Amino acid sequence: MAVSTKIILKTIPEDPGVYQFLSIDKSIIYVGKAKNLKKRVSSYFQKNIKSRKTLNLVKNTKYVEHVVVHSESDALLLENSLIKKNQPKYNILLRDDKTYPWICIKNEPFPRVFVTRKLVKDGSQYFGPFTSFKTINTIMGIIKQLYSLRNCNYNLSKKNIEEKKFKVCLEYHLGNCLGGCEGKENLEDYEKNVLAIRQILKGNVNESKRNFKKEMLKYSNNQEYEKAQKIKEKIQLLENYQSKSTVVSSKLNNIDVFSIISDSESAFVNFFQVAHGKIIRFHNQEIKKKLNEDDEKILSLMILSIREKYNSTSKNIISHINLKNQINLKFIIPRSGDNKKLLDLSIKNAKAFRFERNKQTQLVDPERHINRIMEQMRMDLKMKEEPRHIECFDISNIQGTNNVASCVVFKNGKPSKKLYRKFNIKTVNGQNDFGSMQEVVFRRYKRLLDEKQELPNLIVIDGGKGQLGSAVKSLKKLGLINKISILGIAKRLEELYFPNDSIPLYLNKKSETLKVIQQLRNEAHRFGVSFHRDKRSKSSLTSGLDSINGIGENTKNKLLKRFKSISKLKKADKKEIIDLIGKSKTEKVINYLKESV
Repeated sequence: MAVSTKIILKTIPEDPGVYQFLSIDKSIIYVGKAKNLKKRVSSYFQKNIKSRKTLNLVKNTKYVEHVVVHSESDALLLENSLIKKNQPKYNILLRDDKTYPWICIKNEPFPRVFVTRKLVKDGSQYFGPFTSFKTINTIMGIIKQLYSLRNCNYNLSKKNIEEKKFKVCLEYHLGNCLGGCEGKENLEDYEKNVLAIRQILKGNVNESKRNFKKEMLKYSNNQEYEKAQKIKEKIQLLENYQSKSTVVSSKLNNIDVFSIISDSESAFVNFFQVAHGKIIRFHNQEIKKKLNEDDEKILSLMILSIREKYNSTSKNIISHINLKNQINLKFIIPRSGDNKKLLDLSIKNAKAFRFERNKQTQLVDPERHINRIMEQMRMDLKMKEEPRHIECFDISNIQGTNNVASCVVFKNGKPSKKLYRKFNIKTVNGQNDFGSMQEVVFRRYKRLLDEKQELPNLIVIDGGKGQLGSAVKSLKKLGLINKISILGIAKRLEELYFPNDSIPLYLNKKSETLKVIQQLRNEAHRFGVSFHRDKRSKSSLTSGLDSINGIGENTKNKLLKRFKSISKLKKADKKEIIDLIGKSKTEKVINYLKESV
C-alpha cells in the first residue's frame, strides 16, 4: 500500500524514537532522534520552513521510517549508531569516530576504574554507554568520594609488589590512594571496594543513596541549603542512572532480532540488526496473507529474505518463535536479560507498525479497514458470520427507582444513532436488573419480528452471567437463540461470557474486537444514564409542582415542557416564567422554590 507523507504524519506515534528520511531509491539521507516522534517529524513538513537545508531535505525525501524506543536516552544512542553505520548525506554531526563513553573496571590486579570511549576485549567490565557527561562525571565523583582507588597504570602483580618495584606517589599523600603499590593495602580489601562499585554501576545504588540522604539531611539541619541541594542533585542523577540502555550493551553479540505480529489479513515483521553491541539497522515489513498462512511459515520466509537483502551473516537469531527445524541457524528465545529486552523492543515495534498500517488503511481505504475488523471479530468471537449489525443493552436505575433501559445499534463497527432506543421498565418493580433485562430484550425482538425488521448478527449485554442468562431466556421464548449470537461483557476484568459456557473469554486489552465491544458497552451506558437522568429530573419537577396549591395539570405540563427540571426552573428568569404561566402563579412557584431551598 503506497502511503503519502501526509497520511504517515497522521499515524506516526508520539513515543521517543529514531526516524529516517529515505530518497526515491530508498537510501537513507537523514537520521534523527525525537522525544516525540510525531511532533518532531511533522515539524519538517510545515509551510513556514526557511532553512534551505531543510527544504532540500524534504524535497528529496520520498519515504519516512521510524523505530520506537523506551527512552530519550536510547533514542540518542540509536541515532549515534545509525549515523555511523549509514553516513547519511544531510547529517553533519556524529559522522566522526567519536562514540559515547563507558566506565571500565579493568581486568588486572588492583583494578582501575576509569572512563573510556574504546571497548577492549581483554576481560574488563564495561558499564554504559552514557549520553550525559554530567551523569558520568557525577558517578565517577561519587566513586572517588566513597572509595580510595589507584589511577596509575602500574602492573601491580604480587611479584612486582614483593620486589618493591614501585613507590607511592602524590595521590597516596593526598589520601586518594591507599598505597597498594608498596603493599600498604591488601588486594582482598581493595577488591571488596571494587565489588561495591560494580553494584553501583549495575544500578544497585540504594546503599549509596542512603548515605547521601544522611549527608543531605545533615546539611539541611545546619541550614547549608546550597550544599544540601547539590547532594539532592547527585541522588537524582544516581536514580536516573538506574535506567539501563536497551539499544546499546557490551553484552550483546552480533545477532539478528526478528518478531512477528499478525491479524486476519496481514503479518507485520520487525527486524533489528545488532553488531558490536549496537543496533545498526532496523526494518519493518507488512506481508499480505493469501492462504491464511501461519506466523511460523511467514517468519521463516521473511528471515531468509531480509537477511539476504541486508547481507547479514550472523549465526544467531533472537526471536519469540523457534524455527531451527526450518532454518539452519541458532535460534535464541530469551526469558530474561539484555536479549529479552531487545526482543521486547522488537515486538513493541512490530505492534506499533501494525497499529500504524491499520490506521493508514482506515484513512486511505475505510471499506477495507471495516472489512478487516469485521472478519477479525468473527474469528475472535467464533461466529458463523461477520457482526455487521450489533445491538447492546444496558439497565439504569438508582436504588430501584426510575428503572430504564437503553439499546444502542452499531452498523459496520460504527454507531447508528437513529436506531438507538429507550425503554421504560413496565413489568418489574424495584432493583431487579435480571428481570428488567429479560423484559427489554423480549420487547425489542418481539417488535422486530412483528414488524419483520432486520435482526442483528450479535447482541451484547452489559453485565456478567446473570444478565446474559436473563437475555437468553427471552431469545428462547422468541425462538431466536440459535439465530442470533449473544454475549455478556463483565466490567471487572472485561471478560466475555457466552451462553452455556462457564469459562469466560479474555481478549487482549489492545484487541480491536474488544475495543468495539467496549465502545458499544460505554455508548449504551452513556445513552441509558442520560435517559435515566432526564426521567429523574422530570419526576422531581412533577412531584415538586404537585405540592403547590393553585398549580394545576395544565400549568405543570407547561413548566415541565419548558424547563425539564427543578434546577433549570430555579435558574430561569422571572419574566420568562410570567410570560409562560402569568404573574400570580409565578409568585406561587417562586415562593415554593424559596421554601424548598
